[in-house]
Amino acid sequence: MAVIGQTTARTPGHALGVRNFQLLWLGQAVSLLGDQFAFVALPWLALVLTGSALALGGVLALMAVPRALFMLVGGAYVDRFSPRRVMAAANAVRLAAVTVIAVIVIADRVELWMLYAFALVFGLADAFFYPAQQSIVPALLEPDQLGQGNAIAQGTGQLAVFIGPAIAGAVVAALGTSGAQPSMAGIGLALLVDAASFVVSLVTLALIRSGASGASGGEPILQAVRAGISFVGRSPALRTTILIVMGINLLVVGPLDVGLPMFAYSRLPEGVAAYGMMISASGGGALIGMLAGGLLPSPRPSLFGPVVLVVLAVAGFGVAGLAFVSATLPATALCGLIGIGVGYANLTFITWAQRRIPDMLMGRVMSLVMLGSIALVPVSQVIAGALVQVSLPGLLVAAGCLMAALTLGAAATPAMRRMGTEPAWQP
Repeated sequence: MAVIGQTTARTPGHALGVRNFQLLWLGQAVSLLGDQFAFVALPWLALVLTGSALALGGVLALMAVPRALFMLVGGAYVDRFSPRRVMAAANAVRLAAVTVIAVIVIADRVELWMLYAFALVFGLADAFFYPAQQSIVPALLEPDQLGQGNAIAQGTGQLAVFIGPAIAGAVVAALGTSGAQPSMAGIGLALLVDAASFVVSLVTLALIRSGASGASGGEPILQAVRAGISFVGRSPALRTTILIVMGINLLVVGPLDVGLPMFAYSRLPEGVAAYGMMISASGGGALIGMLAGGLLPSPRPSLFGPVVLVVLAVAGFGVAGLAFVSATLPATALCGLIGIGVGYANLTFITWAQRRIPDMLMGRVMSLVMLGSIALVPVSQVIAGALVQVSLPGLLVAAGCLMAALTLGAAATPAMRRMGTEPAWQP
């Protein structure tokens, strides 16, 4: 596979033997860890300023809306200017935004409207960063290294999510921020840590020496977006995969986001400690699943699609199984099982897609995949919040069984039965 916009020799062997991928991995590992400080500090800042869950929801919504609205545009710009350049530009914007809000917080001059403005800017930058992040690995590695590269990149991200919030929470708490006597010092420091991590990412991106040029021409952005949508429309397996991702995010993400804390609160004697254990088990399981998807041999082509979808179906039955347990240990085990299935399927499907997307369309098609992953999450959360008031066990059983039915039904379709036999794209 040619590097976007140029031809260059690549190092064979393991993905970590490629210098450019080493730099990407180092920068993103630091940046992802820094992001966890912001993800803890920003909601806490909203609560310290207002004490209102509504204000917190407003901040999260203002970050999510531009991210979803401009995701396809971001993918088009990735193909025009290259993943590396778009990642660098997006990180520069996020660095500026985080630094400004951190300085204002430390000076104790922050107001709620400033937090809203920050959320809009950060969410808009995310719309460009996420497609670039999903597109840069194929620009740096050979096709047979993609599984390893994706496993390392996504596994590192999952590890950052696993350990980062606890460290960030300790930093914020250690500097005296509490509900009774709020201090802005801990929040400001956490935001500065995130800003510093963006500096590291910008340096490593500047040192990468491939994937510097875009592949698409100068066609209008809307026309470029339509080209990406048209490509997905011509690939039944890719189209079905995106629809499955959307279905799972609608059926399962909200029920788990809303249902797990309610489950721990109402059923498990350990309460919030049990909730933390379940979240950790889910994250650890996802990490195991990603590593398995990247390091274990893929299912043979004729069974590829059905095997991966059956793994997802098992994860769905794990969601439904939560309705029938009332002890922390089996609940934690089921969360680990769910994480393994979702992590394995996510890594495997992403790698399969990257091998079959032309370089000049990579950003646009991956932006469609990312949009499928996030667009329906707020809807799912709202619906789950209403249904959990009716019946928590019913919500879990319905969500898990519908997920299993969706994936098993898709496994029986001709497109998914044949997806493993589809040839990889050749430049």
